[in-house]
Amino acid sequence: MRMVATQPIQRIPESTLDEGSTGTLRGGDGVALAVARFGDPAAPPLVFAHGFGQTRHAWNPTARSLAGAGWHCVTADARGHGQSGWRDDGDYEFAQFIDDLALLARDAARPSDALKPILVGASMGGLLGIMAQAQQHAFRALVLVDITPRWESAGVERIIAFMRAHPDGFASYAEAAAAIAAYLPHRRERFGSEDRRPERLRRMLVELDNGRLRWHWDPRLLERIADGSERMQAALLEAARLIRVPTLLISGAHSDVVSAATIEEFLACVPHARHVRVAHATHMVVGDRNDVFAAAVREFIEPLRDVRGET
Repeated sequence: MRMVATQPIQRIPESTLDEGSTGTLRGGDGVALAVARFGDPAAPPLVFAHGFGQTRHAWNPTARSLAGAGWHCVTADARGHGQSGWRDDGDYEFAQFIDDLALLARDAARPSDALKPILVGASMGGLLGIMAQAQQHAFRALVLVDITPRWESAGVERIIAFMRAHPDGFASYAEAAAAIAAYLPHRRERFGSEDRRPERLRRMLVELDNGRLRWHWDPRLLERIADGSERMQAALLEAARLIRVPTLLISGAHSDVVSAATIEEFLACVPHARHVRVAHATHMVVGDRNDVFAAAVREFIEPLRDVRGET
């Protein structure tokens, strides 16, 4: 795999704010990454990596909770997502995302003693974390959220079909909310109040020149990243076998992306890993059962608060 060198630029000054303070990092190819930080910058660091088509805001409740428990939580929009930059040429590669995550890990390291962060990565973010750990030893522990190196194609195809379903965007926030409610019927009540829809969806959508709303990610990602993801599975399995740091896999009991077979295969590759299965949760574990998810993460990371891990 071709690697792309990265080099951070000056960070936007920040203060420690409960709601997260924002800044920017820039990769070696010039793409700016939007970053938010929660809690005391001198506390042990956690880096959160979101799933494909999501943004850093998916982590806000968890980041606030764990920052309150004495952790420095760092979230970021992946390139081509949210407020991070897009490639002008649309030429996205997995190697770029891997290097971006490793850059974020280096930036998040505690300044006083360079304590490496713990990764919490969902779906795509978890896969990037596996590769970043194998190639660059970026983290001292891994929390992988409903993802394994080999996954169930039907579940991923369902996600991609939803992402492809509205190429012209939406006429209103209500129309977008209806699409999400149909896709996630078990969470329909979250989009049931008309006056709350714009507030909930504003961070997911961007307004086009014609007034329509589209998802807050570069549609070219579907061709460059989503369509090529299955070719990565062999490399991901090999990378998983190299993991030596403490590892936790959290899966949704009703996930259609991971299964008993893919979980068993992962645990065979990483025999020291722990597995927690969250009841009444789908692939969207963080949004479905955030209280249970955050508690599982905290139980795993607390004993590792000052453990350095591999170098």
